Amino acid sequence: MVSTPLRDRGRPARAWRPLTAEAWLPAWPLTGILVLYPLWWALGLGVLIFPLAAVPMAWYLVKAYTSGRVVRLPPGFAFWVVFLAVLLVGVVVLGADPTGTVPERGIERIPGVLFRLGEYAALTVLLLYAGNLSERELPLARLVRQLAWLFVVTVAGGLLGVFAGTFEFTSPIELLLPEHIRDKGFIRSLVHPYAAQIHDILGDDRPRPAAPWGYTNTWGNNFCLLMVWFCAAVFGAANRRRVKVLAVACLAVSVIPVVISLNRGLWIGLGIAAVYAAVRLALAGRIWVIGVLLAALAGIGAALAVTPLGDVVDARLDNGKSNGVRSYLVERAVTGAAESPLIGFGSTRVTIGGRNSIAVGESHDCERCGNFTIGGNGQFWQLIFAHGLIGTLGYLGFFGYGIWRFRRDRSPVGIAGSCALIGSFAAMFWYNTLVTPLAFMFLAYALLWRNASQPSPDPPRSDT
Repeated sequence: MVSTPLRDRGRPARAWRPLTAEAWLPAWPLTGILVLYPLWWALGLGVLIFPLAAVPMAWYLVKAYTSGRVVRLPPGFAFWVVFLAVLLVGVVVLGADPTGTVPERGIERIPGVLFRLGEYAALTVLLLYAGNLSERELPLARLVRQLAWLFVVTVAGGLLGVFAGTFEFTSPIELLLPEHIRDKGFIRSLVHPYAAQIHDILGDDRPRPAAPWGYTNTWGNNFCLLMVWFCAAVFGAANRRRVKVLAVACLAVSVIPVVISLNRGLWIGLGIAAVYAAVRLALAGRIWVIGVLLAALAGIGAALAVTPLGDVVDARLDNGKSNGVRSYLVERAVTGAAESPLIGFGSTRVTIGGRNSIAVGESHDCERCGNFTIGGNGQFWQLIFAHGLIGTLGYLGFFGYGIWRFRRDRSPVGIAGSCALIGSFAAMFWYNTLVTPLAFMFLAYALLWRNASQPSPDPPRSDT
């Protein structure tokens, strides 16, 4: 079997003009984020690396533009501009208190809003930068391999969470912060590295993998988003057999943290990704993929049947402790959205008490007791509550347009990128995307965008 090149789409070649020295865009700001992310996590930077790296990215983009280089915008970018505009307009309604939420002055909500605005702005710069890098500056295949590397990091972090769930340490950035700031739950989640979150889901406290992404749900979301690039890098290119054997071993080992994470959203996401990719490949003439998928499912089923992992899955399916909270928050998000249907409330809100009583709430010793965050149970619910109908249409319109625009790309990049975006649409009902999942969604979009504008390889010459 001959592997399909990452850029094989059968389109006519386009003329290529060499870049001037003044218009050159270096790849290091993007490569530095992806390749060195374990270092940023250990230093306590984590998601903070994105706004930091956005500074040189923005500077290089401006410099390239002023030097005569055309800085392109991604297809459908107008949708995203609408979403960003709603984010800004939403600042004026931060003082509003929807029914059933904890009253708070608008100015007290500003820090959280500024954090989100800064990250959205930084990731927008990331999208533009990644999409404007040329094949000379950062080849598509190299960017795919960098995302594949992060999948390996995710698997390693998952195994760390499984076998050393209490592992944590104080980061250098954390040491630099005043004690009264670093002790706050939100700040600590940003700068304090730990292997797993400890949750009582099956009747006792158990570690659930989180490293290096901060939260178990984020770990699961990123696992799905990055796995497609791992498969594209290994099985979509002409790699040696030894590389593919090691890749299969990595995928097999990853089943352990996937199951131990008790993350039902991750399990559903993997199923959607596998079926979508198999259908796309089958439609492209690779019917054998259906057999591979069935064999993989049989192998996973056998592993669950003969190992304790199967008991973990059964116990998780029988214990839906989060179902009541999620249903309650969905109802609160829908009710709140009806009070401000166009632009929402500019941010999330916390409920007065819990779903059964208002006589509970946060305290100095337990910042997150009782009060639930409306919009914290999935990106879609956050969109309709915090950003209203206009913001929701802008956000979903951008990614939906990308899925439609690049639907005919049957290359490994095209299938992997579409798979990532399709999976994100499904996951938005139980996962939030800011920060790293949205970064990987943008990189998937940038890869699709760049892949669609790259010239095809020259056809082979005939010997006759």
